[in-house]
Amino acid sequence: QVQLVESGGGLVQAEGSLRLSCAASGRTFSSYAMGWFRQAPGKEREFVAAISWSGGSTYYADSVKGRFTISRDNAKNTVYLQMNSLKPEDTAVYYCAAAGRGGIVVSKGEYDYWGQGTQVTVSS
Repeated sequence: QVQLVESGGGLVQAEGSLRLSCAASGRTFSSYAMGWFRQAPGKEREFVAAISWSGGSTYYADSVKGRFTISRDNAKNTVYLQMNSLKPEDTAVYYCAAAGRGGIVVSKGEYDYWGQGTQVTVSS
């Protein structure tokens, strides 16, 4: 069992930055692939970024590539999402998720655990 708690969301102006954190419980955090998803009002939850269990591999949605960076600290049981050059279209609730496998996971259906989400609002 893994419990995930996101933090770091808020209101920011366009072109600003935010850093999201996701703290995980459990002793096996380092064996899980992790991902970030987001859901805007009236839209499906969409993939943002993923990282392998070791942090050695990462993958991004085209819409955030070059602006967002996913990372993890297995000693702290935490995964991060650094978001730079934010745009109003990045406004959404951001969720972290854990998959019981080691490699990159893109499909939300393959994730086993989800956090409660944190709101990110980007004003123009």
